[in-house]
Order: sequence, then structure tokens, then C-alpha cells
Amino acid sequence: MPNISLIPKHTSEISTATHVFRLYVAGEAPNSILALHNLKALCLRLYRDDYRIDVVDVLLSPERAWAEGVIVTPMVLRISPEPVVKIIGNLNNTDQVLRALGLVINDND
Repeated sequence: MPNISLIPKHTSEISTATHVFRLYVAGEAPNSILALHNLKALCLRLYRDDYRIDVVDVLLSPERAWAEGVIVTPMVLRISPEPVVKIIGNLNNTDQVLRALGLVINDND
């Protein structure tokens, strides 16, 4: 089962997921909720159980967001596999998200 965690989280658990994303949100803002929903749906479609989404709420961790260069939310980083890819927005346009990730999906999938 995929792992979706809220960051910061004090744990020594190490994920074995191949596809790792970090989603920066602003609390329960509508676009933040939509971005998480869209990212989950895309990951389930593409990676089944081989993904992890770490959610960072910039309202709770503004210093982390600032240190990592986040100036707008929602924003997702694909951490793994490399290279790191940044996508800003609610991820509503699946075709644009797939192109940004360097992926192509057949309609038969």
C-alpha cells in the first residue's frame, strides 16, 4: 500500500517506494486539497503501490518551505527517480503533469 505522510514526522521508517513526491500545501486551501487528490489519483494510476507522497503544510512549517525555496503552493517535487522535477498548481491538467514528469500514457492503460 502506498505511503502518504504528513511532514514533519519524527520516524526512522524508510520507504522502499521507487516514486517519491513531496507536496507543499497551504493548510486545507481548496487548491491544496485538489492537488493532493490529483497527485494520489495519478500515482495510483501510474505506480499502483510503488509510490510515497510526503505532504508539507507550509502554514505549519514555514521555515522548511522557505529553506527549500517554496514560494507558492500547491507545489509538488518529484524526488525520486531523479532528476528532481517541480510542478506548481493543483495538478488538474493531467497531460501537462505527465509531460512535466517526462511520461506518456496510452489511452488503453
